[in-house]
Amino acid sequence: MSLFTQEGFLFLLRWIHFLAGITWIGILYYLNFVQTPYFATDLGGQARSAMMRGLVPNALWWFRWGAMVTFLTGWLIVITHMVTGTGSMPYYALILTGGTLGSFMWFNVWFVIMPRQRLAIASAEAVAAGGQANPEAAKQAPFAGRASRTNTLFSIPMLFFMGAARHLTIVNEEMPKYGAFFAIMLVLVVLFETNIFKGTAATQKPLATVAGTIHAGLGLTLVLFVAASVLL
Repeated sequence: MSLFTQEGFLFLLRWIHFLAGITWIGILYYLNFVQTPYFATDLGGQARSAMMRGLVPNALWWFRWGAMVTFLTGWLIVITHMVTGTGSMPYYALILTGGTLGSFMWFNVWFVIMPRQRLAIASAEAVAAGGQANPEAAKQAPFAGRASRTNTLFSIPMLFFMGAARHLTIVNEEMPKYGAFFAIMLVLVVLFETNIFKGTAATQKPLATVAGTIHAGLGLTLVLFVAASVLL
């Protein structure tokens, strides 16, 4: 059977990668496009405590493990291509761009968003039990919110370059400048990551709204596409 071949192994990895990725990004978009704006309404504010103790922990379980499986299977696919010699430099240039963005997103989920969401959930449970809210939860909430919006922003170019790796010709120069392109990409990504914790009111303003986040994501996609078109 073709599934028990190298090609079949890669297919199964991609299938699992797609399933996990849809779960992860789907919940990411739900949290940012639906739940967060809803919590800002009067009705959402009334439902917030119950949702934080019931719906949110369940959603976050699928969210973090979807991110983990997506991360692991994605890098397994790339490593398998490298080991077997079935990839090409144009493929690696584009898939690693998407993979780098996805890896920063995974890091944000596990090490920025989840610790702060656990604080928020524990605080909501304490209040529901008649105790006091944890002031640290409120202090840390903006960082989790900006990390989640940054992940939404990153997801736009991440999906573009992952799709482009197999379905769009960008790398066509005889002497592509891979180093220069990846240096530009990493500098931009690090700047966005730094903005989560140390940004100014002006740099963090786009992340305050869904529209601003989407526009910033499209802008980053355009900048990276132009850089890839010129340098690769």
